[in-house]
Amino acid sequence: MTLRAVLLGLAVATTGLSGVALAQVPAKAPTAARASVVQPALSVEQARAAARRVLEAVKSRDANARYAQFSDELKAMSSPSMVAATIRSQPRILSYELLSVRSGVSSSTVEAELTTTSGKIVIFIVLNHEGKISRYYVDRTDDATSEVALNFVRALSTGNFITAESFLSPDFQKEIPPAALQAKWLELQRETGSFVRVGRAVEAERTPDARLVLVNVEFNRLTDNLYVILNANNQIVGVDFPEAPAKPLPAR
Repeated sequence: MTLRAVLLGLAVATTGLSGVALAQVPAKAPTAARASVVQPALSVEQARAAARRVLEAVKSRDANARYAQFSDELKAMSSPSMVAATIRSQPRILSYELLSVRSGVSSSTVEAELTTTSGKIVIFIVLNHEGKISRYYVDRTDDATSEVALNFVRALSTGNFITAESFLSPDFQKEIPPAALQAKWLELQRETGSFVRVGRAVEAERTPDARLVLVNVEFNRLTDNLYVILNANNQIVGVDFPEAPAKPLPAR
């Protein structure tokens, strides 16, 4: 199968190449009991107020406040010290502007433009009914596709699964929460051995709607490429390890 065939097949629906793929899984149908306790989304003003609290915590680089704003599901995947390390690696926020609020059945998405020491970025914060962050994603349309894929794998490899999830498309995020990313990454290493380092990222194929990037990853048993599939907005819609990983090399 050619790389182009892989790209076209996976960009439409993320299916597994190797059994350790980050493939979409069927969403569970809500039971009657679960449906009865669904809480309504925040009002527009409540969502804007919650987003301001989030952004003020990021701007002041307050890791404890930032962690407290995570939903329970995200708190289980992080800690204040992990948040502090992430904050230190990111540019400082100088100012921000809330652009729009979109409400669903039980969540609200707030769009904001941040002015940072590295320039302007647009971020989308998804808030649950309590005003806590359930997920977020960043507009990376203008970034280099290979760099987006590389940074995603770096986040995975360092255990920053909440950051890694922010690289996924909104639809893919609904299917693959941070806990699922962690489980798949650990499952992958059962086949390849422990992670060692991330190498180069190369954009292998491109269509009007999708891009395929190969990210070279070294594990202690073997070194091979991780397949990262992105849409035209540089959002990740599929991740797969090769069908036939390279055999371990003999010791030198």
